[in-house]
Amino acid sequence: MSLCLMLFPVCPAGWKMFSCTCYLFSTKTDSWENGRQDCRDRGAELVTIDTVEKQEFISKTIKADNWIGLNDREKEGTWKWIDGTPLTVGYWRTGEPNNNGPGGEEDCVQIRSGVNAKESWNDVHCDNSLPWICAKKPQYLHEF
Repeated sequence: MSLCLMLFPVCPAGWKMFSCTCYLFSTKTDSWENGRQDCRDRGAELVTIDTVEKQEFISKTIKADNWIGLNDREKEGTWKWIDGTPLTVGYWRTGEPNNNGPGGEEDCVQIRSGVNAKESWNDVHCDNSLPWICAKKPQYLHEF
């Protein structure tokens, strides 16, 4: 049993636990930046996807396309997670990222619902209105 589970992790009401992290799947829609701010207001951040297991969990849970914490706003083509970590493994839809939408740059990433989990990311305009996924560490009932 992992140390995390032995400490009895607890997520806030409405959040889902996966692999010792709490996730909130927003029911509201807004821009990438406003989704990020909502996560921060909750003591969380837009989700970072760094394992195939997390990617599959999120893909199975979402019912609509959602914002994730990946963007290339700083430098076109240099994809970074919200914490500044460079992207090492991606789950891009075929032909993505392509920065090829009407009306300007596609600098923020959505995870698409209802598609193959390993091919579900798409770069889109950051001003699009989508729900988002927040992630944070749980609280623990027991401390050592």
